[in-house]
Amino acid sequence: MIYLKSSDEIELMAEAGRVCGSILYEIGDLIQPGISTLDIDMYVADAFREAGMTAAFLGYRGFPASTCVSVNEEVVHGIPEADRKLAEGDIVGIDIAAIWKGYVGDAARTYTVGEVSDTARHLIDTCKQSFFDGLKMCREGGRLTDIGNAIQKRTESQGFSVVRDYVGHGIGKDMHEDPQIRNYGDPGRGPKLMKGMALAIEPMINEGTYKTEVQDNDWTVVTRDGKLSAHYENTVVITEGEPLVLTIDEREQV
Repeated sequence: MIYLKSSDEIELMAEAGRVCGSILYEIGDLIQPGISTLDIDMYVADAFREAGMTAAFLGYRGFPASTCVSVNEEVVHGIPEADRKLAEGDIVGIDIAAIWKGYVGDAARTYTVGEVSDTARHLIDTCKQSFFDGLKMCREGGRLTDIGNAIQKRTESQGFSVVRDYVGHGIGKDMHEDPQIRNYGDPGRGPKLMKGMALAIEPMINEGTYKTEVQDNDWTVVTRDGKLSAHYENTVVITEGEPLVLTIDEREQV
C-alpha cells in the first residue's frame, strides 16, 4: 500500500533529509587516498549523533554499520572495514539514511578518489544526470514507470547498463515502503503519481553488464564482470507542482 504523506510528515522527513544532504556534501572533503571505509562510517555515525538523529542502516536486517560504503565494482551495501583503504583512482558510493522523530531521509552519492579514469568520471556523471532525468517525470498525474524509463534512456544512451536486481522505493516511517521504483522499463505504467507520495529514487548503473552477485558476507553486491558501478539517490516528494527534493544540500552543484 502506498501511503501519502501529510505536510507535517514531510517536514519531519525534510529535516532528516537536510542532515543527509549536508553530510554527503561535506564528506567529499574526507574522501582521499589512504582513508579507510570504516573511517567514513565513523564520520557519518558521529555526524548523525551530533544532529540528534539515528542511522537507519545500523542494525537494519542485521546490517552492521551506519553507512553503506561501496568501492569500484561494489554496487551497494558495502560493509565498512578498518583495513579497506581507498586508493588513487577508486570510486566510492556512500549511502546513508537518517531517522528523525520516526521518519526517514535516504540519499547516496558516488565520489572520485584522487584522479580517476575518464570512464569512471563519465559513469558517475551519467548516474547523477539519470536521476535528474527521472526527477523531471515526478509530476502529479504521471505514471511511476515514467521515472525508470527516463533513467534507463539516459544510462543506455551513454553505453552503460541499469542494475535490475535492486530498485528505488517508497519511504516514510519505514526506510522501504511501497512502491518499488525500477530504474528501467516501459513508460506509462504502474500507479499514478499523487501529491504526498515520497520516493527514494536511486539509479544504480554499471560500466559493463547489469548483472550482479552478492559476496560471501551476504550483503555486498558487486558487478558480475568486475567492472565499475555508480549510485546516486535522493528522497523526493510529489507535489502539485515541481517535485520536492529533500536530500540535496544547497551547496551541492546540480
